[in-house]
Amino acid sequence: MTVIDRLRAAGCVFAEDEARLITAEARTPDELDTMVQRRVDGEPLEVILGWAEFHGLRITVEPGVFVPRQRSELLVRHAATLAGPGAAVLDLCCGTGALGAAIAAELGDIRLYAADIEPAAVRCARINVARARGEVFEGDLYTPLPATLRGRVDILVVNAPYVPTDAIAMMPPEARDHEPRVALDGGHDGVDVHRRVAAEAPQWLAPGGHLLIETGESQAPNTAEAMARHGLTPKVITDEDLYATIVVGARG
Repeated sequence: MTVIDRLRAAGCVFAEDEARLITAEARTPDELDTMVQRRVDGEPLEVILGWAEFHGLRITVEPGVFVPRQRSELLVRHAATLAGPGAAVLDLCCGTGALGAAIAAELGDIRLYAADIEPAAVRCARINVARARGEVFEGDLYTPLPATLRGRVDILVVNAPYVPTDAIAMMPPEARDHEPRVALDGGHDGVDVHRRVAAEAPQWLAPGGHLLIETGESQAPNTAEAMARHGLTPKVITDEDLYATIVVGARG
């Protein structure tokens, strides 16, 4: 049975593309067989390859880390339109650091900071933002950030978990079984972390700064409400092609 046949039999929709990528990465026939078997067993392709393609970048991905999704391109695109030269950009709940790395690649001249609570994510992020000379901190939301950053963040981008707790069981196994629950579980309505982010955001944003949160279509009204409750002016933006929704909150 060929690699494509094995992947197709396992239910991989894009078996041909996946076979090409795995074959290109494998250094020996035994390694190829192991990689294919891992994919057949349900591991995310990006974890097996060790990287994910995002915004034209090759983002390092380790096992147990949230894999960046293409829908997050919407957040990157809008952040890039709002950031001026030399902007201070904070990627909170950064995971692999893909958002910050992509914004830096788009704009070049920014000061990049990132933070996540997961040690594996922090390791990946430090690799992925190195080209932009970004600083990565480990801890819960704003807790590990230096006090000198308070009130000076121009662009705060957040891809925090927004899947309602009861909906996690319905997620694809490669996400449900291989990504950390802390990166998926957004609480009873999916917006628990968004509320925590929005509550402190005005203390960290510079005057005229913006908070951008990726969210779900169903969660967007609650995400926007959380921003408005803490003095930000929210706007919901959707992209049907990417099946993506973000809420942008402006600080006056």
